[in-house]
Amino acid sequence: MLNYYVNNNAQSNGDHEVHNEGCRWLPYIASKTYLGQFNNCFQAVVAAKRIYYRSDGCATCSPECHSS
Repeated sequence: MLNYYVNNNAQSNGDHEVHNEGCRWLPYIASKTYLGQFNNCFQAVVAAKRIYYRSDGCATCSPECHSS
């Protein structure tokens, strides 16, 4: 299980990206919300959508959950 976070700042397309603890981009995100531990990014994106309706997986650390 990995720890997941959602970026509180939306991307230019309005999506809030979901990152796991091993993502190379995570240290650069100044404002993020901890989502919890999940077995996969799909579960993490569902949790993020409870906070930000427009949430999407990070193309780098969660490409299988990245749709934009």
